[in-house]
Amino acid sequence: MNIVTIRASSLAELFDCPARWEAKHLLGMRMPSGPAAHLGTSIHAGTAAFDQAELDGAPITADDAASAMVSTLRDKNAEVDWEDVNPADAERIGLALHTRYCAEIAPRQRYIGVEVPCERLEIPELGIALTGTTDRVRTTAAGAGISDLKSGGRAVGADGIAVTAGHGPQLGVYELLAEHAVGIPITAPAQIIGLNTGKTAAAQRVGMGEIESPRAMLLGTEEQPGLLQHASRLIHSGAFYGNGKSVLCSAKYCPRHATCHYKS
Repeated sequence: MNIVTIRASSLAELFDCPARWEAKHLLGMRMPSGPAAHLGTSIHAGTAAFDQAELDGAPITADDAASAMVSTLRDKNAEVDWEDVNPADAERIGLALHTRYCAEIAPRQRYIGVEVPCERLEIPELGIALTGTTDRVRTTAAGAGISDLKSGGRAVGADGIAVTAGHGPQLGVYELLAEHAVGIPITAPAQIIGLNTGKTAAAQRVGMGEIESPRAMLLGTEEQPGLLQHASRLIHSGAFYGNGKSVLCSAKYCPRHATCHYKS
């Protein structure tokens, strides 16, 4: 059986619309990044610089770390379709969330790994290989656990708790990858760190939420196959059907939308 690589961040998309997943991850069809995704990448860069400096024993200020966020956001080589979004507004929101993360989230964490890469975790019996980078590995009273940063307009609820719905499969893969990469058991609940990219200061919230044992849905049991088994069967069958009801079924998110006969 040929080994097919699955990025952790793409697993949910595989089940949402296999045709879109095939286009992007097997056929190599590309499209510019949207402003929300690029802002998220930029916030990741700034917060990672802050946390890595702390981990290295040479702490820097939030302002110093913000330069990594700004340079990523302003990168002229990045392919970004800003649409009707003003990059200056995106930078203002990104800086506000970066500052809140450094002041409100980071001091409560005990990280032992920042942007931990796992180049390849092969599962030969399924014909797949998992790959990706885990945002953070932290220590807790319950042992080591992973933390994943999520930004967006609905990343944190009005109650101040990060939205965890729909993130289980991705975090389950990150748990497997982190355990493989750092060589220690991952036993604490997976954590979502949400950064709400609202346009107003009141809407720019940060918060945390947890998912208990997300890898369980991936691995399944003898009686019930897990998502990795379903992913393997789907990919190796070649049945990459489309989902016209997907909220991402548009030219904005799918590189094959113009020619896809599954679209709504």
